[in-house]
Amino acid sequence: MSDIAVKDMQVPQVSGTAKAPDALDQRLAALDLPKGAFAAARADALARLRAMGLPGPRDEYWRYTDPRPFNAPEPAAIARIEGPDSPLFASRDKLTLVFVDGVFDAAASDDLALDGIEITTLANPLGAEWADGLFGTLEAAGQSPVRRPFAALNTAAARDGLLIRVTGKPAKPVHVLHRRASDKADAIWHHLIRVEKGAELTLLETGSVGARSNGVIEVDLAPGAKLHHITAKRANDAKVGLSHLFARVAAEAVLKSFALAVNGTTMRQESVIDMVGDDAVAHVAAAVLGDGDEGPFHHDDTVFVTHGALRGESRQVFKKVLKNGATGVFQGKILVKPGAQKTDGYQISQALLLDEASQFLAKPELEIYADDVKCSHGSTTGAIDEDALFYLRSRGVPHDRAIVFLVLSFLADALEEVEDEGLRDEINERLDAWLTGRGRA
Repeated sequence: MSDIAVKDMQVPQVSGTAKAPDALDQRLAALDLPKGAFAAARADALARLRAMGLPGPRDEYWRYTDPRPFNAPEPAAIARIEGPDSPLFASRDKLTLVFVDGVFDAAASDDLALDGIEITTLANPLGAEWADGLFGTLEAAGQSPVRRPFAALNTAAARDGLLIRVTGKPAKPVHVLHRRASDKADAIWHHLIRVEKGAELTLLETGSVGARSNGVIEVDLAPGAKLHHITAKRANDAKVGLSHLFARVAAEAVLKSFALAVNGTTMRQESVIDMVGDDAVAHVAAAVLGDGDEGPFHHDDTVFVTHGALRGESRQVFKKVLKNGATGVFQGKILVKPGAQKTDGYQISQALLLDEASQFLAKPELEIYADDVKCSHGSTTGAIDEDALFYLRSRGVPHDRAIVFLVLSFLADALEEVEDEGLRDEINERLDAWLTGRGRA
């Protein structure tokens, strides 16, 4: 038989054979999709997700990170860390809101009443009519030009989260404390934050989210509004985690987001920021410490900042310290639209490799359609500076302590993005404790 004849043959279909479910069908079948509030936005997100499908290793923005742990219908069981919590910012006066496996725990939380702020939950959104037109809106806008299917999955499936409207300047920060109750917790949570004109909020996030987690924060900053966002994942807690920050920054508004991550299994943070007003400011930074000796470590930061107005200022500062076969990833882009003159965009990603088995994969990008801008990016990978190490040793500093000093010095630029000096000092002290084995989150 000729090759042509073989190609033209029709393969008969077996009567009654059902199509095998694909990965997305299996993923959705494992979820109990919520009904009720925000039904239109959830239906839209589900339709977009079905059109996109789940990512594969050939997807451009997943080429460095294996999406299979996120695609799986259920997470692998991960034992909880026993012992008392020692969360960051324990001494700070704050309004603490507790989530257990991604669900708000009112009994363990502080009273929601605080001057200058309105707080309710996604599961019980009474009184938050302002959220109707915002829930899922920034996530949907952030799907172009890069598809973010797990964010759409979150909008469709998240059962709980915080709805926060800031109308003034609350006297203390809001602290979201995550806890785990199950070894197979598949936590999906979605926060919605609107900061009104001239208002200001500090939002802290700490704790252990789940064996697998998928979080979304949508932030809408009105003109002159400010949000300081600081998140710290629990140290030495092996897990699979994915988080998304979608932000719309109006004229003269300020967004500063800092993330601290120490160990984990597969972690990915996506930040999508749209600077829509003149003189807007957006800073995104992270300090990451990964030790493959604690188990496989892979940490991915993916950032997309769009300048769409005059005189915008953006900063991306990402520092990663990796050892024992740990892997760090940075994918960062600055897009300057036509007419966004006087843009000042800066991007730096750096890795400190403490052995030859670790690796850092970076993909910095600039796309500029305005001619009067100042934009730059840089990415470096290196080892401990032997001259600096020798200098410290020659002045009596023990070898291990000298390494800690050099690592903290390397991370300093990222920590500088934390505007509150007290919070910055506490993070630095905890980093010191982690590096010397004296503490955990």
